[in-house]
Amino acid sequence: MEEERRLSEFLVGKSDHTLMLYHHFLNEFRKIGNIEVEPTKTMIGISNSHKRIAWVTQLGKNFIHVVFPFKQPYDDNLCFQKVGQVPGQQQFNHHLRVLNVDDINEEVLGFMRMAYNEENN
Repeated sequence: MEEERRLSEFLVGKSDHTLMLYHHFLNEFRKIGNIEVEPTKTMIGISNSHKRIAWVTQLGKNFIHVVFPFKQPYDDNLCFQKVGQVPGQQQFNHHLRVLNVDDINEEVLGFMRMAYNEENN
């Protein structure tokens, strides 16, 4: 119950467009496998049964911002606006800005599947 309340706090006051993008993103992840949506103090974590596989870090006026943590950089892509290593860790955060439902394209779905399925990501 507490988690649902905290999650709703992230969503309150957001535009219909942003909410539609958020729900579309989660629905596409659910087609890949079971996920848990877990609000934290500053962002929304998305987990499979093993670990966090993505973060919704921002629900903007007309977009959502998602970060995928991988163990290596995937620089050869058209979808991530930034790829950066977490200092002192073997983790590379891949930043995705979703402005339209079409932004969740085959390339992004491939990275979503990779994040969900990789044991070592």
